[in-house]
Amino acid sequence: MKTILTVNGGSSSLKCALFAQRANGVECLYVFKLGNILSDARVSIKDGDGNDVEKCGLDLSAAAQENRHQAALQYVLDWLQKALPESELTAIGHRVVHGGGVFNDPVLLDEEILLKLRTFVALAPLHQPYNLKLIRACQELAPELPQIACFDTMFHAEQPAEERDYALPREYTEQGIRRYGFHGLSYEFIQRRLSALESGDHNTVICHLGAGASMCAVKAGRSIASTMGFTAVDGLPMGSRCGNIDPGVLLYLQRHNGMDADALERLINKESGWLGVSGISSDMLTLHQSDDPRAEEAINMFAYRISLELGRLGAALQGLDQIVFTGGVGENDADLRRRVLERAQWLGVSFDEDANNAGADLISNADSAVTVRVIPTNEEAMIATHVEEVLTEL
Repeated sequence: MKTILTVNGGSSSLKCALFAQRANGVECLYVFKLGNILSDARVSIKDGDGNDVEKCGLDLSAAAQENRHQAALQYVLDWLQKALPESELTAIGHRVVHGGGVFNDPVLLDEEILLKLRTFVALAPLHQPYNLKLIRACQELAPELPQIACFDTMFHAEQPAEERDYALPREYTEQGIRRYGFHGLSYEFIQRRLSALESGDHNTVICHLGAGASMCAVKAGRSIASTMGFTAVDGLPMGSRCGNIDPGVLLYLQRHNGMDADALERLINKESGWLGVSGISSDMLTLHQSDDPRAEEAINMFAYRISLELGRLGAALQGLDQIVFTGGVGENDADLRRRVLERAQWLGVSFDEDANNAGADLISNADSAVTVRVIPTNEEAMIATHVEEVLTEL
């Protein structure tokens, strides 16, 4: 059995998935989530149907901090070797957050491309370094395998200039300071699902809602506008990211509060959003369970900002036919969906409370002017699909 491994890493986490290559596409066999790998690491392994296979702690203390990602990856490869000794790993696919304005399609990695990707670290400092670290780890652990990068920015590559460019002097635009958009692998997966449902050509706003959250306007299957911009901080308030903010606020904090670039980066990325507003948590479920009025304020602000962006993205589309909720919060939080959709009644949205509470695939009423769907995303499946497509061209 030939297989593909997908790799998606954060600063202290690793998510992998193993896919079998079938005649009719890829099939997920296992999903690995390794959290807190810089301290007391935890492992969760599920099969392709979402059933628990294993949950345990993982001692990575023998590895230096800078080598923990590689040690975590070694654990996954060793586990697979024991569980599926007959399988043959044919390639590894990587989620890479930023492809700049250069990489608009999946690419087979080599040293020249890796050097180019390193120049984008400043554009995505919270994600890109760990994406590249895991690519290096895979090269060391499995040097014979093709390594293929899939970019979160590539779905947005053809956005029109009026959406993409900032109102800055052209010299800065030419340096690459523009809107890139993110969560593209999720949006592409959802778009393919919509095509299978014969609604892929509809004017659609996809809401990828989680601790990292964004929205995307899709027209005729293509991204034409999104909430995230030059970085993944822009747009909606998120778990700990502030979202839209007047840049004058940052200048004020710099001049009057003595905050330098590092302090500002920490503020807008790790201390703001739901966490900053509530003072409690960056986890939406924790906020829902809290009686603190600040938790309600954070939830309400999130729903309000989503409803505002529905209007902006609907204007970019020049008409809205369909809304899709996805992502961990979008798929599972019926209360948040209700708050958003009640604010969207002016768009002709009418939804079924029972269907929404049940998390049904279709939650709009038959007389709704806008179709509303809930579709689970699967970035790993999108990566594996792209890897298989690249392999067929080699």
